[in-house]
Amino acid sequence: MVNRRGFVGALASAAALPSFRPDALRRVTELGTAAGAPDDEDYWGEIQRAFDCDRTMVNLNNGGVCPTPAHVLEQMIRDLRFSNELPVIHMWQTLEPRIESVRRDLARTFGCDPEEMAITRGASEANETMILGLDLNPGDEVVVTNQNYGRMLTTWEQRVRRDGIVVKQVSVKIPPPSQQHIVDQFRAAVTPRTKVIELTHITNLSGQIFPVREIVAFARPLGIEVLVDGAHAFAHFPFTRDELGCDYYGTSLHKWLLAPIGTGFLYVRKDRQKRLWPLMAAPAGMDENIRKYEEIGTHPAANHNAISVALAFHHAIGAERKVARLRYLRDRWAKRVTAESDRCRMLTPLGSPHTGGLALVHVEGLEPGKLVSWMMTNHHIVVTGIDHPEFNGLRVTPNVHTTVQEVDLFAEKLIEAVRKGIA
Repeated sequence: MVNRRGFVGALASAAALPSFRPDALRRVTELGTAAGAPDDEDYWGEIQRAFDCDRTMVNLNNGGVCPTPAHVLEQMIRDLRFSNELPVIHMWQTLEPRIESVRRDLARTFGCDPEEMAITRGASEANETMILGLDLNPGDEVVVTNQNYGRMLTTWEQRVRRDGIVVKQVSVKIPPPSQQHIVDQFRAAVTPRTKVIELTHITNLSGQIFPVREIVAFARPLGIEVLVDGAHAFAHFPFTRDELGCDYYGTSLHKWLLAPIGTGFLYVRKDRQKRLWPLMAAPAGMDENIRKYEEIGTHPAANHNAISVALAFHHAIGAERKVARLRYLRDRWAKRVTAESDRCRMLTPLGSPHTGGLALVHVEGLEPGKLVSWMMTNHHIVVTGIDHPEFNGLRVTPNVHTTVQEVDLFAEKLIEAVRKGIA
């Protein structure tokens, strides 16, 4: 094992974060399990060195799509070059079969059978497969919340226009008074005509983690299918399929797992596969084959094969250690701004097991869109404005490449905006 004190001490005189080293992953692993407390900046400095980020910008919108570690990107680029030499052989015959290794690795992490794991290009593809793939009749009801992701709501609206189904949107308080409040909102909307509930595992608006298992538990005996949009959940905080008890799950991997852009997965329990149609046609012989959801035409193998490298990086950090760091970064800025001004109000509960690194702060008297522009134009800080009919604020999503100096700068500038204005 390397000597941590000597190793990190050699870096101490650097004025800026050191550049990426190809052996960063190995050296992080060698630091051992004792390292990596949420505030262990020696350890997290090594994690940050695995990314080739633009440090002239403060990127606090990793919830949309996150940079991938440099060694993950390099594998994808290497495979793209190899594919391009002779695609019909190198891509289709050499690289594409390796998707089975990716399937195996993802299934092991999620806690399902590999024959229930389809590799997609993101959560939208996975979730639209679920939404568009179920047979529904005119008058059948679907229950969602008005905090579901916009693209998913749009997909349901298309089914309303095309199939004559009924979509009922329920409202959930932010922050909710309890997890039971969320369950109760869904339960109250259910009628004998309800066929589907679609819910987010963690809402992209405020970072509230929904009680998936409890909703599945009351819905399944009623014959209601529960579709789970986990776009922001997988590799953000630890969980497994069995902890959720769900039959369908879709997620992106280019967010919290740090896999290449254009990667995700769709989980469909084996006994549900025959009844869920794929987005693109597959032969009848594939009715109960998870690979029917991957029938999307020609696409690069390099992107999805690099998922396994991102998974290795994730496991080297550890799921519990990772979410502890994300919550530490969240609390570092959130507690500072709320202590400095009562005009800053957190809509994401701190100290709750039902939230992670994604957080929403409401700033009284400042429009989110204008505040986002002010942060970007004047201070090169990237955050997301949320303007929901029932609440608004700034969504802040650091990731493991984020430094404490970056979240401190954000907090400093938000306090400045509150005190001095942004005109």
